[in-house]
Amino acid sequence: MWNERYAESGYAYGTEPNEHLAEFMNLLPKGPILSLAEGEGRNAVALARAGYDVLGVDQSSVGLEKAQRLAQQYGVSIRTECADLSNYVIVPGAWSGIISIFCHLPSELRRTVFAACVAGLTPGGVFILESYTPAQLELKTGGPQSPDLLMTLDALRQELRGLDLLVARERQRVIQEGKYHNGLSSVVQVVGRKPL
Repeated sequence: MWNERYAESGYAYGTEPNEHLAEFMNLLPKGPILSLAEGEGRNAVALARAGYDVLGVDQSSVGLEKAQRLAQQYGVSIRTECADLSNYVIVPGAWSGIISIFCHLPSELRRTVFAACVAGLTPGGVFILESYTPAQLELKTGGPQSPDLLMTLDALRQELRGLDLLVARERQRVIQEGKYHNGLSSVVQVVGRKPL
């Protein structure tokens, strides 16, 4: 499905970074950054343009090829790896920052991946997330249609135990990200830091 979506002309979610990431990017320590479900590169490229060393992981080879083209367009370098998060190893203590922007996984897998994210951060490392909440199903302005793929702040507080949450909120906001995220949306936003 993702290869098909990313094979369409243009960029499915645009080429500008996610607004929540852009707002809090400066909290990421310098050092290696892991971007989960990076897709066509908009967030990884924005991080690279800000001087970060970024690895974007995604299961779509088509999306990652476009990510590399976008990086070339902006004259920056990003690393990409085509992998399924169900068997991708997040090395403990390896990452200064991990970002999860609209990375919607089945809840059981999400718990495993997010526990690995907490373990994967260096002390002082930062995790940035924006995802849709179950209320998004009523709004129909983007995101998955399965409730199991959607997130609540209460669930994330449990799944991200071990991080100090600097930002933790559910809110409605207007999203304009390409043709697939468009309009009033119900999201959960987190910025968490691993204690020193």
